[in-house]
Amino acid sequence: MKPLLKNSVHLYRLKDMKQVLTKAKDISYYKPKHNDTFIFYGKRYTIDQNALPEPGNYILITKPAPDFLDHYSLNEIEKVDSVENGNVVTTRDNGVKHHEYVVLVPGRKEGSQEIAYYDKSLVPESKQIEDESVQYLAEQEDSLKPEVGDIYYDNNKQTKAMIIAITDDEVIFGHGARVHFAELLDENNYRLVYRFEEDI
Repeated sequence: MKPLLKNSVHLYRLKDMKQVLTKAKDISYYKPKHNDTFIFYGKRYTIDQNALPEPGNYILITKPAPDFLDHYSLNEIEKVDSVENGNVVTTRDNGVKHHEYVVLVPGRKEGSQEIAYYDKSLVPESKQIEDESVQYLAEQEDSLKPEVGDIYYDNNKQTKAMIIAITDDEVIFGHGARVHFAELLDENNYRLVYRFEEDI
């Protein structure tokens, strides 16, 4: 067998959504359950099967039954756009019924079970802190970095503004505001309205 073919499984690591190449024999099956906690895109979440979804929440698909026009599968994470009677429409225009998902609640809930690491004792504390740092992720991950021409909505000031310049770690909006990359990833403060590169 060729060495390349021995590494036959492509995974996405949830903490930073980087692709990882591995072998099937090195994978342990685990079914996420209520009160499990993990890191997704530099932020910690806890699975709560009793929580009610709200726009802006993330959901984990646990029992997929998509309709003809919907495109999602088991263990996908989707962002809620709107909610009606417990059923949600995601930002990808998927209609997900209330029995198909669980809500990801931001932060670590008391008594939750850590599933972010296979063996947490092998991970230095400094690395654990780095893994939960949106700022570090924003500076390292090219796909998360904003581009000139992107338009963001400022939730606090209720204004839309276009990025007109970028430094090493900040963006400059058309009205002069300077914002760190990590702040743009905080959905409580900013929401991406238009990504310039998507329409090129």
